[in-house]
Amino acid sequence: MEQLFSDYTLRMVALGSAVLGIVSGGLGTYAVLRGQSLLGDAISHAALPGIAIAFLLTGGKTPLALMIGAALAGWLATLWIMSVTGTTRIKYDSMLALTLSVFFGIGLVLLTYIRQRAGAAQAGLDTFLFGQASSLVRRDVVTMAVPGGAALLLMALFWKELKLLAFDPEFGRTLGLPMRRVDLFLTALLVVAIVIGLQTVGVVLMSAMIVAPAAAGRQWTDTLWKMVLLSAGFGAAAGVTGAVLSSTGTGLPTGPLIVLCMGVIMVLSLLFAPNRGLAARHLRARRSTGRFQLETVLLDLYALGMQHNDPLRPHPRGAVQAMRAKEVPVDRLLDRLEKDGLVRRAASGWALTDAGLRNVETLKEERT
Repeated sequence: MEQLFSDYTLRMVALGSAVLGIVSGGLGTYAVLRGQSLLGDAISHAALPGIAIAFLLTGGKTPLALMIGAALAGWLATLWIMSVTGTTRIKYDSMLALTLSVFFGIGLVLLTYIRQRAGAAQAGLDTFLFGQASSLVRRDVVTMAVPGGAALLLMALFWKELKLLAFDPEFGRTLGLPMRRVDLFLTALLVVAIVIGLQTVGVVLMSAMIVAPAAAGRQWTDTLWKMVLLSAGFGAAAGVTGAVLSSTGTGLPTGPLIVLCMGVIMVLSLLFAPNRGLAARHLRARRSTGRFQLETVLLDLYALGMQHNDPLRPHPRGAVQAMRAKEVPVDRLLDRLEKDGLVRRAASGWALTDAGLRNVETLKEERT
């Protein structure tokens, strides 16, 4: 970890990865909430021909020029998807898959053409497929941070409109808001988030940085602004962690490590998030089952007592067990109820206490 502050290269890679995580995590929140997770995959793959065309036009690998080419190609692909799905009967997911494969195929053809014609001048373009975060320098980080920061600022300025688009676009239309334009605006912000990450994690893996941080953040909260902050934080944490792990001399590429770290965060969130986590859900289910079994034993004792017109009358343990399935742990449940002061041991078995009787009356009111 000391290298993070002393090693210039690692510091630049970590900063660039953190910028990518923050921007993609924050803006990816809207893609996940709107069920458009595959849109990021389509845009990232569609950006490849834009990078190739930008190189052919400029003859150089200036990051800003390549980024502009990628953004224009991604934006064109998005407009194409919206236009076709809005005017034909082709489904949205089908159009995403078609656009992704066609644009990516064009990009590979152009890269092959450039490799054959441009010679050594094209060296490095192939890294946009899987990313090469280790090559980031200060200029690259600034090139990522400026448009990424501007995208986050615009997201904050149009917070209400984007929130309506994510949750209730029809209500936004009734208010007179141009929700179609808001949709295009959000897509433009997503294009920016994707384009700035192509050099770091590449075309193939970029969609994970859009989806995974937001999906992880969704497990922890039901509030939009908290989800945005959590998603950005998770993305930054994955970026820095992946950069540090890549610098340990293992020879593993930074981009895939960043995505793997994000995958770990996603799995941990799925398992241990307090509201939606699988472990928390299982624990709540067990508690609910246990509480239901305790209440049932109380009601059984009451029913046995009412057969003798005495709800506090003791009954043998076997009589209580006979009212339940054999696998129900009646002995353990009675011990628990005794600790809670709801039942008592008697010479002839078990009986409700006054507190237990009041509890039964409350349960009967709740269930009627």
